[in-house]
Amino acid sequence: MAFCGGFMDKAKPYIAMISLQFGYAGMNVLTKVSLNGGMSHYVLVVYRHAFATLAIAPFALFLESGRKVRPKMTWSIFFQIFVLALLGPVIDQNFYYVGLKYTGPTFACAMSNILPAMTFVMAVIFRMEKIELKKVRCQAKIFGTVVTVAGAMLMTLYKGPLMHLPWTNGHAQPSGGEASGAAGVDPTAREWFLGSLFIIIATLAWASLFILQTHTIRKYTAQLSLTTLICFIGTIQAIAVTFVMERRVSVWTIGFDMNLLAAAYAGIVTSSIAYYVQGLVIQKTGPVFASAFSPLMMIIVAVMGSFILSEKIYLGAVLGAVVIVVGLYAVLWGKHKEKQEQEADAKAALPVASKGPDGASVLQGAATAAGDDDGMRSASNGRGAGSASAV
Repeated sequence: MAFCGGFMDKAKPYIAMISLQFGYAGMNVLTKVSLNGGMSHYVLVVYRHAFATLAIAPFALFLESGRKVRPKMTWSIFFQIFVLALLGPVIDQNFYYVGLKYTGPTFACAMSNILPAMTFVMAVIFRMEKIELKKVRCQAKIFGTVVTVAGAMLMTLYKGPLMHLPWTNGHAQPSGGEASGAAGVDPTAREWFLGSLFIIIATLAWASLFILQTHTIRKYTAQLSLTTLICFIGTIQAIAVTFVMERRVSVWTIGFDMNLLAAAYAGIVTSSIAYYVQGLVIQKTGPVFASAFSPLMMIIVAVMGSFILSEKIYLGAVLGAVVIVVGLYAVLWGKHKEKQEQEADAKAALPVASKGPDGASVLQGAATAAGDDDGMRSASNGRGAGSASAV
């Protein structure tokens, strides 16, 4: 039972992030249908975070009010929450939705795989990650970051021929007006480039959110309340942006249709639940780990997009995605090895009991008790293999 409990505790971050990828995949497909149907992405962002606020606020109110778990709100914390709302609900999602509309769900998800590399670079800049060039794990992280960026550039600059995937054989591509309502018309080279650029900007904003959120949750530890405030302030900011960008009152009209489903699903699943779960995972494992599961979303969306939207997938997107995944997992391998070393060093530094000259117990450092460097290294190597969950 103890083994099962320990295994489940280590597996929770993995299960949480994998589950979120399925949620994100569904959001991408539903949103693409809604945007192709004519819904304004500015309005979609507003409704999405209004739903998110309504979904998460009751839990924050009842679960974090009576136990004094909600820290005091200061101007510093409020400013951080304001910036988090600006980065996520406003900048990231508006740019991402435009990029999604110009390209497609599979391409947008594949481009989003540069998120871990961007997060790693920003973590280095803000001294959350250390660079030790002589160590292989550090070289792997740098190599992976460069390769990931190269993959994103390949996807942006090279479209290539249309791919005929096994599950799309015999699946007729819609044409004419039907295409514009489902998969959409084939994007031009200019739209493809602009869509790629918008997705890169959105991903940069999302990476910035990971970094700032890591800092904010150390001071404002009430996760549900933090999520509620981000969604609520993001809704207000999105309303202000929409009034500036959309002058037609008719864009706010929404009925019991795909637009309502897309907004409700995105708000409840990929904003309120995702922000909360993501915060918990970041608090336990750090921002790089939390950003490392996007390749799974790309695969899910590729299958769903082909079946539901008859989406076209091009060679450039496939090649770029493969390059990005290789770079991504080079970064993750380096991060995993780094965590193993940290855990081994921490265990080696723990005090151990030994007998003094008079027979009394004396606490010594593990390195001293080990007697020599070889003994300490062998002990560290034996314990390091068990820390996979920390990545």
